[in-house]
Amino acid sequence: MPSDTARIALVTGANKGIGRAVARQLAERGMAVYLGARDEERGRACEEELRADGLDVRFLHLDVKSDTSVVLAAKRVEGETGVLHVLVNNAGVGIPEQPPSRTSADLVRHVYETNVFGVIRVTNAFLLMLRRAESARIVNVSSSVGSITAAAANHDPTGVFPPGAFPAMLAYGTSKAALNAVTVTYANELRDTGILVNAASPGFVATDINGHNGSLSVEQGAHIPVLLATLDGDGPTATFLGEDGTPDGQALPW
Repeated sequence: MPSDTARIALVTGANKGIGRAVARQLAERGMAVYLGARDEERGRACEEELRADGLDVRFLHLDVKSDTSVVLAAKRVEGETGVLHVLVNNAGVGIPEQPPSRTSADLVRHVYETNVFGVIRVTNAFLLMLRRAESARIVNVSSSVGSITAAAANHDPTGVFPPGAFPAMLAYGTSKAALNAVTVTYANELRDTGILVNAASPGFVATDINGHNGSLSVEQGAHIPVLLATLDGDGPTATFLGEDGTPDGQALPW
C-alpha cells in the first residue's frame, strides 16, 4: 500500500514503450504508480523489473476496451487508495495505413475502440477518485498527426514530415483528432475542479506502432506526458503540447 502522502498515478498501456517510461519517471518522482496493462504476464514482469529498482509500482489488469475490466480495475484502486492524483491515458493502437479511400470502416472502428472510446471509458471510471484529490491531472497521449489545423494546412509543425506531405491517416490520425476533442471537452467540464486535462504529443518515438522507426527514445517520448502530469496548480488546461527537445515543449495547434 502507498503511504498516506504519496501521490497516486495510473498509466494505461504501461507494460512497454512510452507508457512504461512514463510510469518509471513518475515513480522516480515519488509517486505510487499503477501499471495498467491487459497482458498479465508482461504487466507483472514490468512490475517486477521496476520494483527491483526500488520504485513503488504495481500491476493493474486493465483492458481499456472492456467495460468489465475497467470497472474491476477502478474497484481495486478504490479499495486500495480511494483517490487518484494522475491519470495518463497512454494505451493506443495503430494499423498499417492505406489511403483513406481504401481504409475500411471496420479498421477505423478498431482503432477508435482503444484510442478514443477506451480513454472515455477509463476516464469516466476513475473520475470520482480524481475529484477526491486536492488537485489532479489527466494526460491524454495524442499525436501531432491529430492536429486538424496542421492537416488542413498540409504542414507538420513538428518537422517530422516535410512540407506538403502531412500524412492522410484515416484510422490513427483521425482517432487522435477525436481524442484531442475529447480532451478539450473534459477540460471544459472540469475547469473549476482543480483537475487539469491536457493532450501530449510525445514526438516521433520508436515504438511498436511505427515499427520502431522513430527517431526518439521512449525516455524522450515520456518527457511531455510527465511534464503535464506534474503541472503545478496554476498550470494550463485544454492545451496540446508536443516534444521539441526543449524543457517546456512546443504548443501544437488543435
